[in-house]
Amino acid sequence: MRFILLLALCPSLFAARPNIIFILADDLGWGDLGCYGNKTIQTPNLDAMAKQGTLFTQFYVNASVCSPSRCAFFTGQYPSRHRIHGHYATKQQNDARGMSNWLEPQVPNAASLMKTAGYTTAHIGKWHLGSNSGGPPPDAYGFDFVGTSEKDGANGPAADPYFRAKSTAIFVDECLQFIEKAGDTPFYLQLWTLVPHATLNPTPEQMAPYARLRANGKDFPHASAMQIFAASVTDLDTQIGRLLAGLEKLGKDENTLILFSSDNGPEDIHIGNAGHSGVGSAGPFRGRKRSLYEGGIRVPGILRWPGKIPAGRIEDKAIMAGVDWLPTICKLAGVTPPADHTFDGEDVGDVLLGQSHPRTKPLMWEWRFNISGEPFHHSPELAIRDGDWKLLMNPDRSRVELYDITKDLTQLNNVAEHHPDIVEKLAAQVTTWAKTLPSGPRDPTAGQMHSGMPGKPDSRPLKGQGKKKNEPVK
Repeated sequence: MRFILLLALCPSLFAARPNIIFILADDLGWGDLGCYGNKTIQTPNLDAMAKQGTLFTQFYVNASVCSPSRCAFFTGQYPSRHRIHGHYATKQQNDARGMSNWLEPQVPNAASLMKTAGYTTAHIGKWHLGSNSGGPPPDAYGFDFVGTSEKDGANGPAADPYFRAKSTAIFVDECLQFIEKAGDTPFYLQLWTLVPHATLNPTPEQMAPYARLRANGKDFPHASAMQIFAASVTDLDTQIGRLLAGLEKLGKDENTLILFSSDNGPEDIHIGNAGHSGVGSAGPFRGRKRSLYEGGIRVPGILRWPGKIPAGRIEDKAIMAGVDWLPTICKLAGVTPPADHTFDGEDVGDVLLGQSHPRTKPLMWEWRFNISGEPFHHSPELAIRDGDWKLLMNPDRSRVELYDITKDLTQLNNVAEHHPDIVEKLAAQVTTWAKTLPSGPRDPTAGQMHSGMPGKPDSRPLKGQGKKKNEPVK
């Protein structure tokens, strides 16, 4: 209370505290933007944002699907701490996978912690941290304003078939209204988009610039998957451009830190509900959504803060991750987190401002379930990145793979037999970490490179679950 009163009496103390906007796309791959090398999809606004700020080539999320990835950004902790191992679904499906049904609201998070520094807070767009399985709504987590979400586009007969196509524009309208209403109060805003997650249905106007991508050329009557996907990503870019322009018009752009990223890698075209989103690009990397190979967990990371974050910088050396977001913005906002809330990430504010140095903590991942689609992307269950090395392994060591990730982007040359000392060091770290995680059922095919049934739910029972079946692929 004394801190907030002091800020009210001395508003100049806010000067060094940036407004913060966190934009999170859904299923956007590392290679889906022009600034990351895409030659097909037009993303001029995000390309411009990268030129005005810093583009990170080694930006990771801490899970290969949506709910756990979002938890890591929001709490600064590995999602398995909270028994969030996969996407939140129905209670029955969550229980079958040994998962919680929602992130507990009392867990310190970005919204609640920013409020302690006098920030007004908002969440607009996709949530997927438990309200779809009966959990608390987003406003229970410390948000002053909660806008439109995916639930508002329900698939009833009266629903607009183009809701998803129009959703980013709706979200941006609400963002600008929130920012204007915030006035001189610093704000923390989460804009989590629905695009380009399936099912995509862009409007004819959004599709028009990509007529050349129809299945057999511009005169062919049917849209191709790439036309639909490209149109959706370009509209996402257009609406982010509107947000940036509105921020400037409101005089807020100079002291606003913006992060743009994605919750995981691109969907696999073989997944049954992938629709047209399965043609996204993982760039040069092996792996897609659900995989612990690079393409499933390495995503775009663009940060802009005029005059603070170097403009036009492409940062190839620093390794950043979703768990670093909360400790970093806490430091920038002057927030001291509760002593019993241990961050798994680290403050990388100096890296944002231009420095480049190795991480002090390795990054670790787990995936307990089946991976459908191409066997080439079927990773082991555990992974650890420490410096230039990345180790992937199954707990029983039925698969052990070591890669120098700076030299072998596609993870084709397993050098484990040539570096047994590095294997043992990293294996000990990730195994010790895995033993601290909540126990629970595992899919019998987890960590296996198998042909499977592409696009079909896995019908085999989960370990420890008798006859219960694995959830449908999502």
